[in-house]
Amino acid sequence: MRLQNKKVIALVGPEFEDLELWYPVLRLREEGAKVDLVGDKAKEKYVGKYGVPAESDFAFSEVSVDDYDAILVPGGWAPDKLRRYPEVLELVRKMDEAEKPIGQICHAGWVLISADILHGRKVTSTPGIKDDMTNAGAKWVDEAVVVDGHIVSSRRPPDLPPYVKEFADLLAEG
Repeated sequence: MRLQNKKVIALVGPEFEDLELWYPVLRLREEGAKVDLVGDKAKEKYVGKYGVPAESDFAFSEVSVDDYDAILVPGGWAPDKLRRYPEVLELVRKMDEAEKPIGQICHAGWVLISADILHGRKVTSTPGIKDDMTNAGAKWVDEAVVVDGHIVSSRRPPDLPPYVKEFADLLAEG
């Protein structure tokens, strides 16, 4: 279990993209990582776009970057809400400063944009937010998965297998 002793924050909010949250969470847990779901409130039930529920383990304010090795930001409509929380932006910024793996897929790029960490970075996302990503200073490419240092980005659910593999590989290196 190559990810044993690794701890990961998986952000969760209303209308997350079900597969973009659960596929990475389950794959990382299979490899031994402890993945905590972190939302606005602890023990809060959030429902994905397609009805799959997720209950948060902790609130944003209850976690510290010092206690975790990486962070995952799922897509869906949740990122538009998640980026409104200063605590979320601070978590992402601190992960970036510590050069810990940050995973973002689909619309999750909105959170990284609001955290102001994309300038000069090569990334991908759903083509629907390509302009947002480039306006934030990122170099956007249309590829299934892009790794730029400690940031792993992906486009959409069909890209989940290579996205999670790259994220897990990066996490295992650290």
